[in-house]
Amino acid sequence: MLHLNVLGAELQACSYDPLTGFFRDGCCRTDAHDHGRHVVCARVTAAFLAFSRERGNDLSTPRPEYRFAGLRPGDRWCLCALRWKEALDAGVAPPVQLEATHARVLDVVTLEQLRAHALPATTRQS
Repeated sequence: MLHLNVLGAELQACSYDPLTGFFRDGCCRTDAHDHGRHVVCARVTAAFLAFSRERGNDLSTPRPEYRFAGLRPGDRWCLCALRWKEALDAGVAPPVQLEATHARVLDVVTLEQLRAHALPATTRQS
Protein backbone atom coordinates (compact mmCIF):
# COMPACT_ATOMS: atom_id res chain seq x y z
CA MET A 1 0.00 0.00 0.00
CA LEU A 2 1.34 3.42 -0.97
CA HIS A 3 1.45 5.96 1.85
CA LEU A 4 1.42 9.64 0.91
CA ASN A 5 3.10 12.55 2.61
CA VAL A 6 1.52 15.98 3.16
CA LEU A 7 2.86 17.12 -0.22
CA GLY A 8 0.97 14.36 -2.04
CA ALA A 9 4.07 12.33 -2.90
CA GLU A 10 5.28 8.97 -1.61
CA LEU A 11 6.06 9.05 2.12
CA GLN A 12 9.80 9.18 2.82
CA ALA A 13 11.64 7.66 5.80
CA CYS A 14 11.85 9.74 8.97
CA SER A 15 14.61 8.03 11.00
CA TYR A 16 16.39 4.73 11.28
CA ASP A 17 18.57 5.90 14.19
CA PRO A 18 16.70 6.11 16.42
CA LEU A 19 14.32 3.68 14.75
CA THR A 20 10.94 5.38 14.73
CA GLY A 21 7.38 4.90 13.56
CA PHE A 22 4.35 3.09 14.91
CA PHE A 23 5.62 0.00 13.06
CA ARG A 24 9.27 0.73 14.02
CA ASP A 25 10.25 0.70 10.37
CA GLY A 26 11.66 4.24 10.17
CA CYS A 27 8.54 5.70 8.55
CA CYS A 28 5.56 7.62 9.95
CA ARG A 29 3.06 5.17 8.46
CA THR A 30 -0.27 4.58 10.16
CA ASP A 31 -3.28 2.29 10.10
CA ALA A 32 -6.43 1.62 12.12
CA HIS A 33 -4.39 0.12 14.99
CA ASP A 34 -2.39 3.35 15.46
CA HIS A 35 -4.79 5.17 17.76
CA GLY A 36 -2.24 7.95 18.42
CA ARG A 37 -1.65 8.61 14.71
CA HIS A 38 2.17 8.69 14.86
CA VAL A 39 2.37 10.61 11.58
CA VAL A 40 4.47 13.77 12.13
CA CYS A 41 8.17 13.41 11.34
CA ALA A 42 9.71 15.93 13.72
CA ARG A 43 13.22 16.87 14.77
CA VAL A 44 12.65 17.05 18.50
CA THR A 45 13.89 20.01 20.51
CA ALA A 46 14.72 20.38 24.20
CA ALA A 47 11.64 22.59 24.61
CA PHE A 48 9.38 20.00 23.01
CA LEU A 49 10.85 17.13 25.04
CA ALA A 50 10.25 19.10 28.27
CA PHE A 51 6.71 19.94 27.13
CA SER A 52 5.94 16.31 26.32
CA ARG A 53 7.35 15.15 29.68
CA GLU A 54 5.13 17.72 31.46
CA ARG A 55 2.14 16.26 29.59
CA GLY A 56 2.94 12.75 30.83
CA ASN A 57 4.84 11.38 27.83
CA ASP A 58 8.53 11.26 28.77
CA LEU A 59 10.38 10.69 25.52
CA SER A 60 13.82 11.46 27.00
CA THR A 61 14.21 8.67 29.55
CA PRO A 62 15.56 5.37 28.22
CA ARG A 63 13.15 2.45 28.50
CA PRO A 64 15.25 -0.65 27.78
CA GLU A 65 12.28 -2.95 28.34
CA TYR A 66 10.79 -1.41 25.18
CA ARG A 67 14.16 -1.18 23.37
CA PHE A 68 13.86 2.61 23.61
CA ALA A 69 17.08 4.55 24.24
CA GLY A 70 15.34 7.87 24.89
CA LEU A 71 15.38 10.87 22.58
CA ARG A 72 17.82 13.75 22.57
CA PRO A 73 17.34 17.16 20.96
CA GLY A 74 17.99 16.81 17.25
CA ASP A 75 16.66 13.25 16.97
CA ARG A 76 13.91 12.64 14.43
CA TRP A 77 10.78 10.90 15.68
CA CYS A 78 7.27 10.14 14.47
CA LEU A 79 5.08 12.16 16.80
CA CYS A 80 1.36 11.80 17.41
CA ALA A 81 -0.62 14.31 15.39
CA LEU A 82 -2.56 15.61 18.39
CA ARG A 83 0.62 16.02 20.50
CA TRP A 84 2.25 18.07 17.74
CA LYS A 85 -0.92 20.21 17.53
CA GLU A 86 -0.90 20.63 21.30
CA ALA A 87 2.76 21.72 21.13
CA LEU A 88 1.89 24.08 18.27
CA ASP A 89 -0.83 25.71 20.37
CA ALA A 90 1.67 26.04 23.26
CA GLY A 91 4.35 27.59 21.03
CA VAL A 92 6.82 24.70 21.26
CA ALA A 93 6.09 22.68 18.11
CA PRO A 94 9.27 21.03 16.83
CA PRO A 95 10.23 21.42 13.18
CA VAL A 96 8.90 18.84 10.74
CA GLN A 97 10.20 17.07 7.65
CA LEU A 98 7.30 17.45 5.24
CA GLU A 99 8.39 14.66 2.90
CA ALA A 100 8.34 12.18 5.81
CA THR A 101 5.11 13.44 7.45
CA HIS A 102 2.06 11.34 6.60
CA ALA A 103 -0.92 13.02 4.93
CA ARG A 104 -3.23 11.84 7.74
CA VAL A 105 -1.92 14.71 9.89
CA LEU A 106 -3.98 17.02 7.69
CA ASP A 107 -7.03 15.76 9.60
CA VAL A 108 -5.63 17.68 12.60
CA VAL A 109 -3.53 20.60 11.31
CA THR A 110 -3.21 22.50 8.05
CA LEU A 111 -0.46 22.27 5.50
CA GLU A 112 0.22 25.95 6.12
CA GLN A 113 0.86 25.26 9.82
CA LEU A 114 3.24 22.46 8.89
CA ARG A 115 5.02 24.58 6.27
CA ALA A 116 5.56 27.29 8.90
CA HIS A 117 7.51 24.68 10.92
CA ALA A 118 9.20 22.86 8.05
CA LEU A 119 12.87 22.04 8.24
CA PRO A 120 15.06 23.94 5.77
CA ALA A 121 16.15 21.82 2.84
CA THR A 122 19.76 21.69 4.08
CA THR A 123 18.75 19.97 7.34
CA ARG A 124 16.42 17.38 5.89
CA GLN A 125 17.38 13.75 6.20
CA SER A 126 17.48 11.72 2.99
